[in-house]
Parts: sequence; structure tokens; C-alpha cells
Amino acid sequence: MSDDRPGPTGTQGISEISDVFDDLETLLKNPDVVGELAERGLNASLALVAVEGMRSYLAGRKVEAAEDLRTVAEEIESRLAFGREDPPVEA
Repeated sequence: MSDDRPGPTGTQGISEISDVFDDLETLLKNPDVVGELAERGLNASLALVAVEGMRSYLAGRKVEAAEDLRTVAEEIESRLAFGREDPPVEA
């Protein structure tokens, strides 16, 4: 079934993006989700920093975004170098 309604535009779209990030943050703070991520070698706290970086970027705070996203990238690279995370699977 097709939906002919237009998608969110303008501030409605930004508000919806913010709501998605709110939901994502809630999930990343949920102990069950944190446990599942940890079992997969993933760090929920690091994911939260990435979410904050994306929030900053989408709000136009590019310096803050760059700092947060750089922190995430550097931490992932560091963990890979020390064998604390599995390298990415290549297709």
C-alpha cells in the first residue's frame, strides 16, 4: 500500500530527527542493550558520544561535532590497534 502523504519538512523534520536521537540515547542507556552491545565488543558510552556528535552537527555546531566524532574515531582506532575490538568485516 502506498502512502501519498509528504514526508516531514522544515522544523518538523528536525524535530523528528531529535526524537529519533532521544530514542537512541534511551536505548543506549538501557542495561539490556548495553549488555548486548558489550557481548558484541561494542561500547555504549562511545556510541552515546557519537550520537552527541551527530546532534551537534545537525544543529550547526560543527566544532563540537568534530571534537565528539574525532574522539569516537580515535577511540575506535585505538581499540582496534590494541585488539580490544574486532576489525571490520570486509565483503
